[in-house]
Formats: sequence, C-alpha cells, structure tokens
Amino acid sequence: MSDVVDSDELLRRIRRARDWAHQEETRHRARSADGKTETPDGAPGADVLASVYEAVRKVLDEVVDPGTNAFD
Repeated sequence: MSDVVDSDELLRRIRRARDWAHQEETRHRARSADGKTETPDGAPGADVLASVYEAVRKVLDEVVDPGTNAFD
C-alpha cells in the first residue's frame, strides 16, 4: 500500500472507519441487550466488544473533530 492519498481521501477513510465502528458498537449492544453477553468458545462477549468498538469510535471522532468527546 504505497498509494499517496490527499487529506480529503484520508478524512473520508477515517470517517468510513468511524461509521463502521459505530455500526459494530450498535450491533453488539443489541446482542448484549438480548442477553448474549457470553460466548461458549471463550471469545469476548457482546458487552466487551461493544465497549471496544465504542472506544475506537470515540478515538476516531476525536481525530475528525477534536473536542467531540469529553474524556474523564
């Protein structure tokens, strides 16, 4: 991946990743609400995955729009 991208393309890619993380967060929160918080094979449960995607989304929000999230 040696393609040179301009700042607009980079911003589009970051926004696309942020939107994907938001979709995954929403999907796993719904699974968690349905009671599917544990997996039999030892993989992280829905509640853990939702928190992971939330963290990714928040970081990407900060990259795109600094000051978006209040980090305590």
